Amino acid sequence: MNPSQLHTPLRAGVAGVGVMGRNHARVMSEMREFDLAVVFDPDSATAGNVATAFGAQPLTTAADFVAAGLEAAVVATPNRHHAELGVALLEAGVHVLVEKPIAATVADAQRMIDAAKANDRVLMVGQVERFNPAVEAVKRAIAGEEVISIQITRVGPFPPRMGEVGVVIDLAVHDIDIIRHLTGSEIAEVQPQLARTRADREDTALLQFRLDNGVIAHITTNWVTPYKTRTLQVATHNKFVVADLMTRQVTEYFGQQPDGSYSTRGVMSWPNEPLKKELEAFAHAIRTGETPAVTGEDGLRNLEVALRCLGE
Repeated sequence: MNPSQLHTPLRAGVAGVGVMGRNHARVMSEMREFDLAVVFDPDSATAGNVATAFGAQPLTTAADFVAAGLEAAVVATPNRHHAELGVALLEAGVHVLVEKPIAATVADAQRMIDAAKANDRVLMVGQVERFNPAVEAVKRAIAGEEVISIQITRVGPFPPRMGEVGVVIDLAVHDIDIIRHLTGSEIAEVQPQLARTRADREDTALLQFRLDNGVIAHITTNWVTPYKTRTLQVATHNKFVVADLMTRQVTEYFGQQPDGSYSTRGVMSWPNEPLKKELEAFAHAIRTGETPAVTGEDGLRNLEVALRCLGE
């Protein structure tokens, strides 16, 4: 039996129930680890619709959400509100999973980390691609290998839902985290190239990195490609691993011969929903007191690199 089944579900809530927050509410409502009690959105119609759909109480003020007697909360509000709400929740004794990026500024990220430590609460950052089965399969495939380079492409059409950030904060933060996760190293050098083509902020970015351990990495991301592509390629001394993060198909190329031929094999990728795996990891950290899978410090490092790419 899963140890979490032995516990009473955690009284939980979701703050900010737009696209991502609604997904959190949906998945939480189906999990035995959580009792989705409340959802908060300043738009009463949005709050009411999501609450009705998933059997929760709707709230329209942050103060009511903080005072709702929660044990665990997801913060999926616009980035600029993450720190204020996150700190208030942590100080009220609530464990917090905050959507990426952790906050709008490094100082705000540090405030959240400090509040979590001071109140002995879990602060986890929602870097959902960390839980993509294809990323996990790549990590297994390169275990024990010396990585040379990583290339990630994350492109697609402009998303109507976007608010106040460009592609670096919205998309590349995922890939900065994947690079750090796969290498276990920190990004030392950044060489960004940014362009604005159709938006009032950068909608195209080519980002090159060198990590402390010598790995080089490249991210291509934009909102101008008419179709979605999410690919990850990792070169090591002995193999080349390619993953499609949407279909979750992972292929390993290895054993290159003098004539240039090589062998290939598919790498097993389990059909799990990444958001559910992320929320299970959040519950596990709360139950066990173990360090969460994606820490506040991880979130801060990812944000720091993204802001360096933006020249901030």
